[in-house]
Amino acid sequence: MSVFKPIRFNAFQMNTASHQSPGLWRHPRNTALYLDAAYWVELAQVLDAGGFDAIFLADVLGAYDVYGGSADAALRHGVQLPLNDPLALVPLIAQATTRLGIGVTAAVSYEHPYTFARRMSTLDHLSSGRVGWNIVTGYLDSAARNLGQERQLGHDARYDLADEFLEVVYKLWEKSWEDGAVLRDRARGIYTDPARVHPINHRGTHYTVPGIHLCEPSPQRTPFLYQAGASPRGLAFAARHAEATFVSGPTPGIVKRYVDGARAATRAAGRDGDALLVYAQALIVTGATNDAAQARLRDYQQHIDIDASLALLSGWTGVDFARYRLDDTIDYIDTDAGRSALASLSVADPNKRWTVREAAQFIGLGGRGPVLVGDPAQVADQLEAWMESTGIDGFNLAYALPHDDMGAVVELIVPELQRRGRYRHAAAADAGAVTLREGLLGAGPRLVSNHPGSQVRIAASGAHSPLRPAA
Repeated sequence: MSVFKPIRFNAFQMNTASHQSPGLWRHPRNTALYLDAAYWVELAQVLDAGGFDAIFLADVLGAYDVYGGSADAALRHGVQLPLNDPLALVPLIAQATTRLGIGVTAAVSYEHPYTFARRMSTLDHLSSGRVGWNIVTGYLDSAARNLGQERQLGHDARYDLADEFLEVVYKLWEKSWEDGAVLRDRARGIYTDPARVHPINHRGTHYTVPGIHLCEPSPQRTPFLYQAGASPRGLAFAARHAEATFVSGPTPGIVKRYVDGARAATRAAGRDGDALLVYAQALIVTGATNDAAQARLRDYQQHIDIDASLALLSGWTGVDFARYRLDDTIDYIDTDAGRSALASLSVADPNKRWTVREAAQFIGLGGRGPVLVGDPAQVADQLEAWMESTGIDGFNLAYALPHDDMGAVVELIVPELQRRGRYRHAAAADAGAVTLREGLLGAGPRLVSNHPGSQVRIAASGAHSPLRPAA
């Protein structure tokens, strides 16, 4: 008898009014406001009860201003604008839940590793080790301009900077404070043993950080690491650092090629490719019956906003789709923005030539992943088929209406998968798992010994001890 691995779910969310279904904020049932604490508490508690691995919070630091040469379309249509800080949600969600992981996105291009390391250590403490970091390099020139740069670094140069950023934070998280440095010895009046706290003495190409980490070691030390690079340079970065990765693609063939490439690259980097968790983006539209699910889909489709979708796609790719007619075909254009976003709709599938209109309609409901529609049994069949044909470990679930769609997955899909033995029960998930890393990987709270974060060294002399592989 074959033994199938369990299906995992993340909830793909954003601290904004409109994420991957940019026209759906207009839907009459979309009445809950992301600005309210109760919105996030209610959503997180549903996900926690439903045994989701994590709530995964996307972010950008800039406006989608490529479409038409301004941010007007993004503002008019609510395309990830207005947008609030995802990290501020971590304590709120952690307080409201017992085991749900909380993944947050932060771009290395617009952070400093010294202050960022402290902020993430603080969140890891406050969440009892349930925080994860989605490492991104950014793709919007508007973010660079607002932080005093003429434009963002080139695509591969951003990953070069990211390699050194990771080197610095690994030194701070993993090597600055020894285990046992914090004594809290009331009798002797010693809180921390100074001999067990070390300056990292980092001097590199982009950063000079001589001192110690300001925080005592958090439950995971290094937060659980997500990354979603799909370009050759991004894939090499993910293979070196990521413990989980995400892929967005409209067909199983596209997703399988990415999964196979990611696992092979991870093995080539000296790590266990099979241990890498891969989540594929998808939107589930379900109901008690297939007729109810199809009716819900038709309802959602009425709210797709073509201009909003093209503003989103233009920001992802760096291509101003306002210059194209809706019936023009999309051909691959190499840009310094999101190479994988455009490639997944062009060269990745040789049997499909997308028009601008088709691309806008497709990403207008759930982004660049598939829309899985049907009653619980039909959706479960589709989930299992995607799992078996692609080699993924689970799904990063987008939404049209956040509370409606996540609630329907928990109420209808989770029990069907549990009946099939393909989804863990929340009670079993609670047993023994404390940190996000323990819950996802089934091992301890710390990075594995062959991860570059575990292997980083600090130099007593202040000389640079490079983590990055030689060019």
